[in-house]
Amino acid sequence: MGPEITQREGGVQTDRKWAQTGAASASSQEPLETSVRRAGHGAGPLQGRGFQAGGGREPLVPAGPRLPRRRRRRGHEAEAEERVPRLLPGVDRRPPLRAGAARLVQKAELVRLSQTLSLVPRLHWLLVEDAEGPTPLVSGLLAASGLLFTHLAVLTPKAQRLREGEPGWVRPRGVEQRNRALDWLRSGGGAVGGEKDPPPPGTQGVVYFADDDNTYSRELFEEMRWTRGVSVWPVGLVGGLRFEGPRVQDGRVVGFHTAWEPNRPFPVDMAGFAIALSLLLAKPNARFDATAPRGHLESSLLSHLVDPKDLEPRAANCTRVLVWHTRTEKPKMKQEEQLQRQGHGSDPAVEV
Repeated sequence: MGPEITQREGGVQTDRKWAQTGAASASSQEPLETSVRRAGHGAGPLQGRGFQAGGGREPLVPAGPRLPRRRRRRGHEAEAEERVPRLLPGVDRRPPLRAGAARLVQKAELVRLSQTLSLVPRLHWLLVEDAEGPTPLVSGLLAASGLLFTHLAVLTPKAQRLREGEPGWVRPRGVEQRNRALDWLRSGGGAVGGEKDPPPPGTQGVVYFADDDNTYSRELFEEMRWTRGVSVWPVGLVGGLRFEGPRVQDGRVVGFHTAWEPNRPFPVDMAGFAIALSLLLAKPNARFDATAPRGHLESSLLSHLVDPKDLEPRAANCTRVLVWHTRTEKPKMKQEEQLQRQGHGSDPAVEV
């Protein structure tokens, strides 16, 4: 998983490093690289036009001019060969963006996600692999993405891993990875690639936990720019419904549209909220709880940060769906296995 963080006036990204500046008006602000905490299954980017919510107040992360286009890459493998000739081997399963050596769709999902994020200005991508160390596939993909990124890695303890045949909802997933991203934001250390230092004190940004197989509108990231505490919005195709999300009256969250366990403290999906970086830093004990009951993982973090009545509705008072809980179908490899038994399997040197 990987969190993303979106930044605003508090810091300026120079030569891929953070440099703090004094207070400045929006007109004098340099564009900032933002990062979504997508930690994982991970915090968040900002981009697009968005709605003038909040009585016309200035967004926390002003849109600003678009950054100049980066030169075209020659492909993930070529870029990795140039910039990452040899990396530590590792077993990858799921970062705050889910990634895994055993998952044949891992690269396809990360390529799709990285190209979505490349449309978002001022983004800092925190990607946390579920591994003891960085894998060549993910390291090469990050290096070729052209994004400002930080690469972290932490292995899920054996007791928390899904067992063969278990459905995905049996155990909370991506907990170690999301918490590792939170640790980096608060104190730094442990980065295995990309930007090594966290944002300096006083940096203003937004953290979003994104999944690598979800589908994101660019407008979602623009909506996050307005976050001052914890912002929320609907998520499509989740919970057995067309969408789940907050119910809003007079600009305030008064309940939630959900079918499953509606009495949870925060019946929201991981893709349905973003958190101001300053709030996360002010609450150092706020973390995800690996022992949380099914469906309560989001609540285990949010309960330390905000009261439900103080949630900030976005996306036209939660009437627009800008993120969808899509899933990539597991590919069938019956023919591949048959050819391998005959000694004619696909070339293993070709990265898929």
